[in-house]
Amino acid sequence: MATNFQYRRLDKNDAAVLLVDHQSGLCNIVGDFSPDEFKNNVLALADAAKYFNLPTILTTSFEQGPNGPLVPELKALFPDAPYIARPGQINAWDNEEFVGAVKATGKKQLIIAGVVTEVCVAFPALSALEAGYEVFVVTDASGTFNLTTRNAAWSRMEAAGAQLMSWFGIACELHRDWRNDVDGLGTLFSNHLPAYRNLITSYNIRK
Repeated sequence: MATNFQYRRLDKNDAAVLLVDHQSGLCNIVGDFSPDEFKNNVLALADAAKYFNLPTILTTSFEQGPNGPLVPELKALFPDAPYIARPGQINAWDNEEFVGAVKATGKKQLIIAGVVTEVCVAFPALSALEAGYEVFVVTDASGTFNLTTRNAAWSRMEAAGAQLMSWFGIACELHRDWRNDVDGLGTLFSNHLPAYRNLITSYNIRK
């Protein structure tokens, strides 16, 4: 058991979201989630970023090639966010414009999701850790070919110090206390979790 553990919570005042290579071509090869489940998870994370007003950076790799363009829903959600279309760098951290956009947020906690997990997420996550950032990987908004490659990527990032979380866990840790905004958080969860919509409906009836 670790004796030097310190619980460093996500802080909405010190966190930024990096959405890496959620591109139409790459999303077609995600096999560790169903297409509908994966899309819902990605949009749930994006909606959480909007709800908490977190600086968000969008990036793609080699759009003119087989990876394809950024999925349109993300571009529509963040029309004013930095959008870095990398000409070819596989590791987003190798792109100076991308790193500059990260530094410009002034945040030290990076919430990262992307496609594929062992490359587009792992490479910048490891690079950011090396650069001194705290890294939180959104496991269910990142996808890859299969469970074998996903688990290997998770192990590699976790061993380096990245924290693995779900979009739901991230939203809860950022929110801290239901009393901050019951309706707002409830709406976020209801929009992406059918079971939670039932829970909130029951709660609203009892009010």
